[in-house]
Amino acid sequence: MPGSESNLVSLHEDVTNVTSNLSEMKISDEKGSVGKRTMALIEKNGYHDSVYINAAKIFQSIRTEKCQEGMLVRYGDDSVSPMLTFKDEYSQYLSHELAFSALKYQDLLEEILLDSCVYPCQSIPDELTSLLVVMLYDLQDRKFQAREIFDEEEPVAEVRKIEHYLNSFRTKLAAALARWRIKHDALSIEYVLPETIRKQEQRASALPLCVWINTLKISLQDLFSELKKKGFTRVKSVSDFNHYTYCVDQHCHDVLFFPSSLKEELLNLDLFADCKLLLQDKSRSLAVHSAQALLNAGDDIIVAHVGSHLTIAHMSALTIHSMSRIFVCGVKSSAKADELRNLFSHMGCKNIHLLHEDFTEIGPTDPRIQEAKVILLLPQCSGLGVGNPIDFILNEHRDAGLLRDLFQGSVSEEKLSILAERQLSELMHAMKFNKVQAIVYCTCSIYPEENELVVKKALDSGVEENQVQPYRLVPPVFSTCSNSEPSTETFFKTEPSEISSGCFLAVLAREKDSPENVSVQDILARAAAKGLLDGIGVEKPKEKAKNQKVTQRTQHRHNITGSGTEPKTAEFLRYRTVSNIKAEVCVSKAVNTKQQKNVNRTKGYVQLKKSVSPVSGTALPKVLKHTSHLSPVGKAYERQTSARKARAQKERLVLKPVEIVLPPVITPYGRSQRNKPKPSNCFHGWTGAKGWAGRMFPPPV
Repeated sequence: MPGSESNLVSLHEDVTNVTSNLSEMKISDEKGSVGKRTMALIEKNGYHDSVYINAAKIFQSIRTEKCQEGMLVRYGDDSVSPMLTFKDEYSQYLSHELAFSALKYQDLLEEILLDSCVYPCQSIPDELTSLLVVMLYDLQDRKFQAREIFDEEEPVAEVRKIEHYLNSFRTKLAAALARWRIKHDALSIEYVLPETIRKQEQRASALPLCVWINTLKISLQDLFSELKKKGFTRVKSVSDFNHYTYCVDQHCHDVLFFPSSLKEELLNLDLFADCKLLLQDKSRSLAVHSAQALLNAGDDIIVAHVGSHLTIAHMSALTIHSMSRIFVCGVKSSAKADELRNLFSHMGCKNIHLLHEDFTEIGPTDPRIQEAKVILLLPQCSGLGVGNPIDFILNEHRDAGLLRDLFQGSVSEEKLSILAERQLSELMHAMKFNKVQAIVYCTCSIYPEENELVVKKALDSGVEENQVQPYRLVPPVFSTCSNSEPSTETFFKTEPSEISSGCFLAVLAREKDSPENVSVQDILARAAAKGLLDGIGVEKPKEKAKNQKVTQRTQHRHNITGSGTEPKTAEFLRYRTVSNIKAEVCVSKAVNTKQQKNVNRTKGYVQLKKSVSPVSGTALPKVLKHTSHLSPVGKAYERQTSARKARAQKERLVLKPVEIVLPPVITPYGRSQRNKPKPSNCFHGWTGAKGWAGRMFPPPV
């Protein structure tokens, strides 16, 4: 056929041009990326045998099912989940990428097999049809050139058998592809894809690379200096990208963006090998930062799903200096726990505790998590908002079935209903933890059934107990160092685009008391609960009936940023702070010194005691008791002072703990014989830390 021959010639010319272009790129590279250019060329010359086997198993589980009547290409039984074994993360990525490519072009590949009469074949069983389709895609992607065999790899008999069979029919296969392109007037096989899928791939290819800085390994300034030494320039935003450039995210101060074209070169940097830079979607960084903003020093956090170890490590890097512990749920096997511990140790994480129970199996009264104040909930979702689905599957340990949903562009109603029901159950379980003050709920879904509707149903369920404040939606706060404006929206939501993936974030926090209903005593009590008032000596006197309701009400008030200690308002209503006590003692000493000098200068005065009485347990300065002979006026004054002191003990339940009436200060009887003031029964009371010490100076005999 003349047409087929001309197309074969054009295909051969394309192969020659591609090979020459790659060679020129390898020679003219001046940035030290010759190794990666060579790797790209090797990838076009085929994969390892293990990659083909794993890709065929993944494709078998995610392929498009067809009815029996229209099924011309038959596959083996896929009822049993395939056992996958990967040599490293890179081979794992290649296997998923190859399987996803075969899925997108499944109809075309099957048509080529049938048109070229390569299929059916008696020597190839149905169990190897998936391998046949996967290797056919790679063969046409290499322009039907022979694969380069790697000496160090272990050969797989099935792979070598399928490869030999396809190579024997390369001309027929290339002719079938050429006829299809002429029939559909297609410049490349990408035109067979639906427009929605093509746009999604274009967005994914142009999506900037998002990485976060592991501050457990390197500081921000040192990282910026390293990037500058390697030839990178910092710009303000993604729109200013020009090859070797990067920018800092506006929401998270430790998140950077790089151009997508630098992915291979970035992954070859020692910064990634040393876990100083880690590649992860921004949605997870937003969730981690919003959870960290709700924590106080010493507060623990519960991560409801093991998910990605990168998310947990990021949480550890942000909380390592606050003495917080991170409890990760759902680490079932000991092998998985050992693997995670090794990863966390390599990344420098030290405050992570692994729990083998699922989150829904842990009760609110579990003694291990009584200091937890925030729950980070990242449930399994449809994930249709992610930009790079393969990275998302590998990092989050999700099912490869997400690739099928992404290719179809939607999720079945049955699957969506199951996911939403599970998400609602987990969120309602999180709301049952009485001591938890906030919940961060984050998904990568574009469906309201998994986002707003789940949150609203949980808030309307009323699962919180009556003894605690109910939850309400609050605007998320990502970081105190971020450049973004404070959000006024109750939800944080982004749609998939060329610069970001889709993300939904909601923060549920305990309701606070309105400002007009919060007294000064409540503020002081909550400050003490946070540990801001150290050294306060308090006792537990007998409760009065009229203050029991106030005490019970204030004990159940919780601040979402509190450390978890219940405010003891009743004790603060009875006692004053140590700072006031010290101020009174200091002033008392000063007055004592001044009065002592006056006594030495004037004769006939009563000798004062030199020692200062210690502060009593009730935080009130004692009045000096004189044993010297007193005049009737002095004795009457002493009796009146004792009565005043007794009344002060009864009136300790004042509403202003910093205002205390102290004993009076009496000026000594005259400084000269010429000017003798008359004895006066007027007493001057001093209040607070500015008052005089409780000294009494009786008139002379």
